[in-house]
Amino acid sequence: MGQLMRYTFYLGCLAPNRYPGIEASTRKVFSKLSIELIDMRGASCCPPPGVIRSFDTDIWLLIAARNLAIAKRLGLDIVTMCNGCYATLKEANYILRMNEEKRNHVNDLLSEIGYSFAGKIKVKHVIEVLYFDVGIEKLKKYVKREVPARVAVFYGCHLLKPSRLRPWKDFERPRFLDEMVEILGAESVDYEHKMMCCGAGGAVRSGILEASLQMAQQRLRAMKEAEAECIVDVCPFCHLQFDRGQYEIAQKWGHEINLPVIYYTQLLGLAMDLNPQELGIYMNVIDCKDFIKRF
Repeated sequence: MGQLMRYTFYLGCLAPNRYPGIEASTRKVFSKLSIELIDMRGASCCPPPGVIRSFDTDIWLLIAARNLAIAKRLGLDIVTMCNGCYATLKEANYILRMNEEKRNHVNDLLSEIGYSFAGKIKVKHVIEVLYFDVGIEKLKKYVKREVPARVAVFYGCHLLKPSRLRPWKDFERPRFLDEMVEILGAESVDYEHKMMCCGAGGAVRSGILEASLQMAQQRLRAMKEAEAECIVDVCPFCHLQFDRGQYEIAQKWGHEINLPVIYYTQLLGLAMDLNPQELGIYMNVIDCKDFIKRF
């Protein structure tokens, strides 16, 4: 149905290593939508915008430029599942295109391994491709069964900011992801702290786990108070924070939340009537079986 679209598929680190269901569901859904994903052989960590960039911007740019150069060889724009990878690749792409001195320095180093940065590749998020390139109206046509759940949508930080490098119209009160959930028959519930950080980024989860979990717990409590039945996110790191984080919160403070965490392409796959097992939904820490049985 429709003309075939093609992108290079940047996996990042977390999805294939910790949540392969996110990758599996993206591949399944994109295939159904006549979108071909070409693997980026030899791609490395993006690297993270809140960690590596904080210590050495030049190294951050160089590693990102190498990933962009791989996509350049394939001649296709990049699509990524992760907000952090999206931020790094998109922002590094912009910096190197605009700053001749940094671009020349990076290309001098890349030339030693046979690569070059040209600035001709666009970087897109999975949600950006679905919302703009596929379009809401076309997505509706693929819904075979509605998913009538109360959903706590979580955007994450890097999907939205910095606003000058993002394609969205409203950055303070966005609705595009809520809209993408609602076309599947779900209800997007409003809740406190919706636009706050999940608490994992900037190496907080790695360096100060207790503080990170306190932030996650605050978000999760707000979702439960809004009577959400699941969380729908668009970032593997947010996914880890809310899924694995619920287990860690229960272990540390005895507070059991048991709120299923589902990546958007997994929810879309359910609405397309794809097999939940193939979408990797059962691979999460928090059990989703009872939630899935309802549909």
